Amino acid sequence: MERLRSDGLNHGPDISGRPGDLTRRVRTTICLWDARLRTLTAEPEKGLATAEYAVVMIAATGFAGLLVAILKSGTVRTLLTNLVKQALSV
Repeated sequence: MERLRSDGLNHGPDISGRPGDLTRRVRTTICLWDARLRTLTAEPEKGLATAEYAVVMIAATGFAGLLVAILKSGTVRTLLTNLVKQALSV
């Protein structure tokens, strides 16, 4: 049962006279802080490498498709064929 303290405000359960309760509350608070710190420092970017790899692969595939489309065009094919013929004629 909670009691009002002498200042007239209710600050939670009255733990005076029960040292075990205070010890339990301190241990609980320490445990919660420990869990919070472990959560914050537990490599929050662990799965980020996989996501970055996927984005890079999608971009590389798009670039490769664009390059194939450009190289298949008649103008570029003629330009490359002439370039190779000139290189081989030297």
